[in-house]
Amino acid sequence: MKDKRFLIVSTGVTPYLTEPSYTELAFKLAKSIRSTGGEVRIFMPRFGVINERRLQLHEVIRLSGKNIVVDDEDIPLIIKVASIPKERMQVYFIDSMENFNQKLFLKKEDGSLREDISDFMVFFTKGVVETANKLNWNADYVIHMGWFTSLLPLYLKTYYKDNPLLAHTQMMHVLVNDVHFEGELPGDLESKFKFDELDPDMYKKFLPSTEENLIKGASELADILLIGEENPEPFLQEIFESYPNKKGKITLELLENNPKIFKDILEQFQT
Repeated sequence: MKDKRFLIVSTGVTPYLTEPSYTELAFKLAKSIRSTGGEVRIFMPRFGVINERRLQLHEVIRLSGKNIVVDDEDIPLIIKVASIPKERMQVYFIDSMENFNQKLFLKKEDGSLREDISDFMVFFTKGVVETANKLNWNADYVIHMGWFTSLLPLYLKTYYKDNPLLAHTQMMHVLVNDVHFEGELPGDLESKFKFDELDPDMYKKFLPSTEENLIKGASELADILLIGEENPEPFLQEIFESYPNKKGKITLELLENNPKIFKDILEQFQT
């Protein structure tokens, strides 16, 4: 695994968010990769609930400034970065002060999903890829977890399919217990897919945009499917068992017992 490059994309990473529960898994996975010689970049959304001053986020001017198109709206991309204390690992935050800066996480105070969630997901997905381009980060693997990140394999295999930096990247989807929501995402996600001229045969896997369909769609497009829970939700276990030829297990408990276990898991897919 020495010199392999990994892009870890998560809805949250410890210590910047402690919800959902898999934020610690994202952190420990990054440590495991570094301990066996891999290079890591970590990306997450800059939700409004994150305290920038206390957590010492600062803007990276050379990476900011590009406009991300969502539907027909140009949204300025701002990239912020912070270093995980004592770990010498940087986390990149995808941000937009004008559009997604409400003091919110995934849901509003009444428990319903934030109304701009579909726009934010498409913005975040494109922001990750555009920032990786600016960093010239030709990742060997993109590892993502959480339904908020579920559009990454769709966009990498359609919208960005001709991107030379990511031409040989393998997608690794980690199934995790997440913040649940009922029904579909607010906003017309299909209209955004159509505006970006994505392949209908691929994007229809994500529709209607229920939590289960987002996870199923990402799992189907993944090259490697990992389960990140000792006690996964039943529907996650069912999805996991549907792909016997590309599945593995990487939980927090496994990483804590053997910090180098991810190297062994990766090798099973390289033989």
